Amino acid sequence: MNKGWKIGSGLMLASFLALAGCGSSESSSESNNEGSGSAEGAKTYTIGVNQIVEHPSLDAALEGFKAALEEKGLEVEYDVQIAQGDQNNSQTIANNFVGDKVDLIFANSTPSAQSALNATTDIPIIFTSVTDPIGGGLVTSFEEPGANITGTTDTHPDAIPNTVKFIDENIDGNKVGMIYNSGEQNSVAQIELVKKAMEGTDLEVVEASVSTSAEVKQATESLIGKVDSLYVITDNTVVSALESVIGVASDSDIPLFVGELDSVERGGFAAYGFDYYDIGFEAGEMAVSILDGEKTASEIPVQYPQKLKLQINAKAAEDMGIEIKEEWKEEAEILE
Repeated sequence: MNKGWKIGSGLMLASFLALAGCGSSESSSESNNEGSGSAEGAKTYTIGVNQIVEHPSLDAALEGFKAALEEKGLEVEYDVQIAQGDQNNSQTIANNFVGDKVDLIFANSTPSAQSALNATTDIPIIFTSVTDPIGGGLVTSFEEPGANITGTTDTHPDAIPNTVKFIDENIDGNKVGMIYNSGEQNSVAQIELVKKAMEGTDLEVVEASVSTSAEVKQATESLIGKVDSLYVITDNTVVSALESVIGVASDSDIPLFVGELDSVERGGFAAYGFDYYDIGFEAGEMAVSILDGEKTASEIPVQYPQKLKLQINAKAAEDMGIEIKEEWKEEAEILE
């Protein structure tokens, strides 16, 4: 494996370090025994984390996942691998986890989950940050996901329709620019959902596709003069380079709608979203049930995000030439 795929080495349990020296995995546990890194006789689980790219939403999901296992007191060593946006890297990471015989794979994104499922039908896989688990070929249904895979999706059924409705009712003009990676199945699925939500309105999608984060700024600039607003869905390639889109939107006084609350905090104008930490935590609770032997992956339905809210960034609104209406304040959480 190329060393660039690792995000760094973590720390193993103190007692293990004393015996074996430094390791390349990351351990998380709480112990009631003084002077011991783990409860006597407790099993230590190894979880391979396959994450397609680093950006705040995926990182928050990973934090939530770890927190759920720590809360339940499980002894866990994490092998965290970042694929740097490359599907081939992601597949190699998954194959290596199978070769290492990890106890569970946590797949953080659609490409990561697809790679894991391609690699094994035996090791349990828990995914999160996946937009369309069925369309992505991961599960047969939400209720009966499959033999060794389940998880949490990052699409609330109302998020895209609510965003489209907001744009239609509050933004002048009908052309909505969307930058996305056409190679990401979850992004293609979201574009189709946006178009479906626009049926019956005057809104129209103007597309600009990219294959790498380096292309995002130029793709955004290509839309200027053609669109009245921008809408960035939960596309990993674009979100990883979101600052490029924010800069163009601010310079051009174009409102930028985003698909997640982390992107609002980074400088997007508004989103109907949820905390990725929460869906990561919910995925972690699923992992606990599997590792404890209470359930198999096939017995745990795929879960939607439980909370949805409108969030508006006041500074971004000012930068993009948008006046915040009083009625928005009744519904939205305003970030000052």
